[in-house]
Amino acid sequence: MADTPLDPDIRAFYDRGLEQDRLTAPHRAIEYWRTMDILTRHLPQPPATVYDIGGGPGRYALALAAAGHHVHLLDPVPLHTDQALTASQKAEHPLASVRVGDARALPYATHSADAVLLLGPLYHLTTGADRARAWAEAARVTRPGGTIAAVGASRYYTVWQMLSQDLLTLPGAEAATVGHLDSGQHRNETGDERLWTTAYFHTPDELAAEAEAAGLNVQALLAVEGPAKLLPNLAGQMATDAGRARVVAAIRRTESEPSILGMSSHNIVIATTPEAP
Repeated sequence: MADTPLDPDIRAFYDRGLEQDRLTAPHRAIEYWRTMDILTRHLPQPPATVYDIGGGPGRYALALAAAGHHVHLLDPVPLHTDQALTASQKAEHPLASVRVGDARALPYATHSADAVLLLGPLYHLTTGADRARAWAEAARVTRPGGTIAAVGASRYYTVWQMLSQDLLTLPGAEAATVGHLDSGQHRNETGDERLWTTAYFHTPDELAAEAEAAGLNVQALLAVEGPAKLLPNLAGQMATDAGRARVVAAIRRTESEPSILGMSSHNIVIATTPEAP
């Protein structure tokens, strides 16, 4: 698998290997369970051909493969694709393919997927032109009437996250917060992993507007976690099946409420490609 260009700061951050277990951490698992809740309701019924673009170590891809989909994972970080391939080889339902690649130049044929996931690329493509290329490529490889699910990191949530975790006392945190509130651009000049890495934060309306600019039909704009990650007892509730079900159901009830979208750590847009004439 060949390497592909990636911002050096982003590459260095993910080369630390933090992503492999991130979604299993009790206080972060809500992102995984809510994303799966949304995908289960909006993706085509299995078996469908799904491209997981920026799929990381494969947590979502393997879950969707286990549900009966034919999932192809692509990620720009070789460590991630190595981890996904290893996990796939051990899985009862392996991935259809794993490869290094760039969301802006997909190595797939036109109209070859029933659904495309952009669950991570958009918030690490910091220019509008690069995000537009990723949207265009996702639309190109999706069949007419197919589904694209794309996630944006929320511009407003991190202010409250930093307050709740007392991160605004860290060097560079205040400047980073002001910067991404002003322009959506987030930079971590200190290298402290608690302040993440180079990223772009969307407003909810902006995420939907990017999908529409790519010629897609927006079906839903939903809060992934809502404000749940700010709950002081979230990890405890997520530790049991019953608690997790209550949290997921509570967020689902308000997932499309505009005031909730701004408080969510992530928002997801569900869009479809135009039907063939």
